[in-house]
Amino acid sequence: MAKNPQAEAGQYLRVNPITCVARGMCAELLPEQVKLDEWGYPILKGDPIPPQLVTHARRAIAECPTLALRADPTPRG
Repeated sequence: MAKNPQAEAGQYLRVNPITCVARGMCAELLPEQVKLDEWGYPILKGDPIPPQLVTHARRAIAECPTLALRADPTPRG
């Protein structure tokens, strides 16, 4: 598991495309926020993490085998 899988409501999911190896764990654990492209790489919804999905987001971050998924307090811009 990740050392610090902290995600809070209102934060945004980010994926490091360099470290991601397209296992699809994030989409299995958090399908409301993550879809997969045709090669199995995550496409993030881009919306803030809603309060009801914080626990699922933390688990998805923690279970990422390459630690490519994280939460960020700032939106892309």
